[in-house]
Amino acid sequence: MRLSFFGAARSVTGSRHMLDVPGFRLLFDCGMFQGRRDEALRRNRDVGFDPKSLGAVLLSHAHIDHSGALPVLPRQGFSGKVYLTRASADLAGIMLEDSARVQKNDCRYVNRKERRRGKTCILPFYDSNDVRKIVKRFEGVRYGDRLKLAPRVTASFHDAGHILGSAAVRVKYTARGNTTTVLFSGDLGRSHMPILRDPEPPPACDVLILESTYGDRLHERAGEEMKKKAQDLLDHARAHKSKIIVPAFAVGRTQELVMRIKELVGEGRVDPLPIYIDSPLADKATKVFKRHPECYDDETMKTFSSGGDVFASRYIHFVSSSEDSKRLNAMRGPCVIISSSGMCEGGRVLHHLKHAIQDEANIIVFVGFQAEHTLGRKLVEGWDVVPIFGVPTPRRAQIVKFNGLSAHADRHDLLAYVRAINPPPSTIFIVHGEEKQALSLGAAIQAEYSNIDVRIPHQDSAHEI
Repeated sequence: MRLSFFGAARSVTGSRHMLDVPGFRLLFDCGMFQGRRDEALRRNRDVGFDPKSLGAVLLSHAHIDHSGALPVLPRQGFSGKVYLTRASADLAGIMLEDSARVQKNDCRYVNRKERRRGKTCILPFYDSNDVRKIVKRFEGVRYGDRLKLAPRVTASFHDAGHILGSAAVRVKYTARGNTTTVLFSGDLGRSHMPILRDPEPPPACDVLILESTYGDRLHERAGEEMKKKAQDLLDHARAHKSKIIVPAFAVGRTQELVMRIKELVGEGRVDPLPIYIDSPLADKATKVFKRHPECYDDETMKTFSSGGDVFASRYIHFVSSSEDSKRLNAMRGPCVIISSSGMCEGGRVLHHLKHAIQDEANIIVFVGFQAEHTLGRKLVEGWDVVPIFGVPTPRRAQIVKFNGLSAHADRHDLLAYVRAINPPPSTIFIVHGEEKQALSLGAAIQAEYSNIDVRIPHQDSAHEI
């Protein structure tokens, strides 16, 4: 068997991991690379391997850094199936369609400026027709179902608790009476978070491919201290008539943020502020959430069973049309604008940042990981001037981070996941983490399990197992 890594190797974006067994080749995830423009253009047009050679794709979840390059595959000859949970199938369909739309709009906007400078225009990686082609190849499955991918290859999906439908994916290869099992963690979630069930304990495996987004740090816990921090922000917005701009992933973070703010209002800690969820995708994704109660935790299930709607309230407004979105830019606060993308690499949030970032009364709140070289990372690092649509723009707005709302497992959670595998795997590949985080987590695992072969693969590397 051979594992090859074409993305999210010593980085957190563009997840693509290939497993070769005799007579069959499969891919774990096919994510879009996000970061420097030139590198993103290159890596998203050339996925690094021949799609015609793939027998199947196994998708861990619908986030674009894991699913966003799927529509490139049919263009390059892929004719197999994409296996994913049923909730992920519903989410990925709308997310990829939105990705195609955002690429088209962003390219049109950037190209208008580039033409004036005499520069070459850029083209989208794919269009809606490509999305429809790949969605037709989706095969939705249930957690725990045993799938036969090839005569000696089976797979199963296990709840990862990260976003709706997310899964760790286990593949078994059997030959001459011997079985080798590979478990791909995907992105692991956290216990005791709202809406979704806790991550399922890992099944046994010989080889583990483990994410490491937060492999060197612990999250602040979502307790009283974080509630007070959120309360102070909302009070500041009211007192200064300012805007709170939240670049958030349309799936997962948006729905959780709504629940957290509703909780503060329900406890009487803050008066409600208008919340504008400026993302047609977030609106569609919230409707998908309502169709998949099999993913809910007990508390959320009780709310829906009693006829309630955890995502609705009189002060929450979903914004769909581009005209209404533009009106938000001219509107004065106080208000909260939640808009995608989460790493500020495209979509409507860029326009909100462009209009709000030079006012020191405004606040930009980050609730998720920001990959290296993204606009979100530059803002989190405190850059005073940042490029928005390629134009250097002074930043005067305040920057606030809420790591306690992250949907990713932290170092403690990741180590606990490894400890729960009995007997321990013989080999662990650390992926989906920047080099510092991956090396730190790998060293911690190696210190605890000296007999495990811990590897931190490089981009485009191949490993025999």
